[in-house]
Amino acid sequence: MLDLRDVTTFADFFVVCTGANPKQIQAITEEIGLELEKRGEYPVSVEGFGNAEWVLADYGDYLIHVFSAKAREYYDLERLWRQAKPVPIPEAS
Repeated sequence: MLDLRDVTTFADFFVVCTGANPKQIQAITEEIGLELEKRGEYPVSVEGFGNAEWVLADYGDYLIHVFSAKAREYYDLERLWRQAKPVPIPEAS
């Protein structure tokens, strides 16, 4: 997760993750959507779901990026947004 609040105004956070194959990328995207829906959060838009190389779910203040390994390496958002602060994600309990 990257904290963008000191870098840009279009989003506060990026959540970046990788799926092993298109089905898993779609499943990750769907599960994130279900969990956020339980909290009353709904995406403004979701792009790339059918192709499942890079799914972008826009939740306004935060953007969820679910990549294939190849697409994540190619786009390298962590490098492009290196001014952003990494945010540690706590272990699930």
